[in-house]
Amino acid sequence: MDSDAVAEEFVRARLDAVALADFPGTVPATLNAAYAYQDRAIALWPDNVAGWKVGRVGPLWLERVGEDRLVGPIFRRGIRLAPSQQLVEFPVFTAGFAAVEAEFVFRLAADAQSDKTHWTREEASQLVSALHVGIETAGSPLASINELGPTVVVSDFGSNAGLLLGPAVPDWRARSFESLTCEVFIEERSVGRGGAMSLPGGPLAALAFALGRCARRGLPMKAGYVISTGATTGIHAVRAGQSVRVMFDGIAELLCQAIPAAKGVRT
Repeated sequence: MDSDAVAEEFVRARLDAVALADFPGTVPATLNAAYAYQDRAIALWPDNVAGWKVGRVGPLWLERVGEDRLVGPIFRRGIRLAPSQQLVEFPVFTAGFAAVEAEFVFRLAADAQSDKTHWTREEASQLVSALHVGIETAGSPLASINELGPTVVVSDFGSNAGLLLGPAVPDWRARSFESLTCEVFIEERSVGRGGAMSLPGGPLAALAFALGRCARRGLPMKAGYVISTGATTGIHAVRAGQSVRVMFDGIAELLCQAIPAAKGVRT
């Protein structure tokens, strides 16, 4: 099956909230091929891109694909505001893959230069208007998406199913990223602790990567976009009905609950 057919299968499964038993075609051998699948799926999706998630490529896959990070779109209707200590519901694919990730999220103040394909952390920082805390609600109709590797993850929107956008970090430029720490609880059991520097290079390295990767695809970043920079405490599987609490130390406490995705819910 070509990229059109693969994209159509993933989009249909997401919109109908049904699981996929297997990857719906030939697994792409390269990230460029996988991004071609993703580009087609973005064109088919009935919503506008409002940002990007950044994910890590594990060391076992790095030599095969040649990049240590990947990106996936965050759509406008997939963003839910998450004030501190207010419960927010989010949909999950009940027979697919679902997880939560504690993340630090940049909001951009200006459009990125469209022909600039390599960015330093310092250059990326100049585009930022705010740094927020948040939770990426990762998910896919394909339960085995992570086991099949990063090209499959990229093919299905980077395994993104939405973003819970929490409060801004006050005066973030005056703080060290090492001071930004967090902990995730599922059903009140701690499942992971970390912080903004848990990932190589911290949040600005992730933003710089995303700016360059998207520009090389002809999709330069826009003012107002949100960029979720990576799982700081790990990827934590979650099921419908479970409650999640993420404590961003000294900043906010985000509360959410997973509910079954329904047909027509466009996450």
